Amino acid sequence: MSQAPPTAQATANEVHIASFVVQHRQEAGPALAAMIAECPDLELGLAGDTRSVVICESEDRYLVMDRIEQLRAVPGALNVLLVYHHAEPRQALELPLSAQEG
Repeated sequence: MSQAPPTAQATANEVHIASFVVQHRQEAGPALAAMIAECPDLELGLAGDTRSVVICESEDRYLVMDRIEQLRAVPGALNVLLVYHHAEPRQALELPLSAQEG
């Protein structure tokens, strides 16, 4: 039994959090940082000589995939690995955390 795709209203209220490891040549670091700085939904979590961690937070799941392609297109980028992807309704993220039972 297949499910119908989510409606635009349902997906508009989602938050997608993803992280990527970008493997790149050492000289690609500045171009990678510049590309990330141009995208308000991206953050450079960790900059390394040949590997960097990039974090994406978006309301659009398709934008997450687009960002992978944009990161791959950076001159000197060798590979982009999706390490983590989580989607949750925005309302759930705004709820206070309950105290853990000990």
